Amino acid sequence: MSLSKAGDTRQIPESFDLSGRVAVVTGGAGLLGEQFCRTLCTAGAHVVIADIAAAPAENLANALGEKALAIPTDISSPESVHRMVAQALAAFGRLDILVNNAAMDAKFDQEAWQTQPTGAFEDFPLEVWQKALEVNLTGAFLCCQAAVKPMLQQGKGVIVNLASIYAISGPDQRMYDLPGRTKHYKPVYYSVTKAGILGLTRYLATYYAGKNIRVNALSPGGVFNDHDPAFVEAYAARTVLGRMAAKDELNGALLFLVSDASSYMTGANLIVDGGWTTW
Repeated sequence: MSLSKAGDTRQIPESFDLSGRVAVVTGGAGLLGEQFCRTLCTAGAHVVIADIAAAPAENLANALGEKALAIPTDISSPESVHRMVAQALAAFGRLDILVNNAAMDAKFDQEAWQTQPTGAFEDFPLEVWQKALEVNLTGAFLCCQAAVKPMLQQGKGVIVNLASIYAISGPDQRMYDLPGRTKHYKPVYYSVTKAGILGLTRYLATYYAGKNIRVNALSPGGVFNDHDPAFVEAYAARTVLGRMAAKDELNGALLFLVSDASSYMTGANLIVDGGWTTW
């Protein structure tokens, strides 16, 4: 084992460089997924945009150029996941990074308050619960299973699982009870599956001890995405920084976790929430 000498900073810029590495981002054409794909490409990586939405993924790949490849993927299907990993290996020859970003999550924009089910627990549909488990938790399990095999052959790999502040603390349901609107709730599946993601992260980190495979979680707070103004105000009042996150404010944390800059981290959960969980 080699350790840097005290005061040696020559490796700091290089530690964020992903040149020669290949990353898979599930949900890569979504709000945060697109940001992550752009960040990884900028840092030098080749990026596989794995998303069930084929057209947006292809558009993003075209925008990013030859370093990006769109692969339509249903992460709840073992066949689809294994096919995606096989295509990634065929295209780029290796797989160094997996970002499990894809997930079901209820929207709370103005239209959603008119059309979206309330999310009340007492009558929550079993089929929605089961679908969320398939996507949010089983999907991450399947992607980790498939991606870790080439990582083991290479002798190195990094997995980052997207969790949430709602994996750590229960949703403040008062934010979803807005004047003049039908009372809504953050659905039960979100907290439960994201808490499961933290358990999966810790399990894999310890399971692959000594294998040079690091597994960490990233827990964002609320990211603005055309939310209802009254909701934005209610959410902002509960954060230390007094606002929701912009969609690009998770990029630095993601790059840190997938790069050698975080080489002494595994089994950890990095919280980027504007101070939400600090109160």
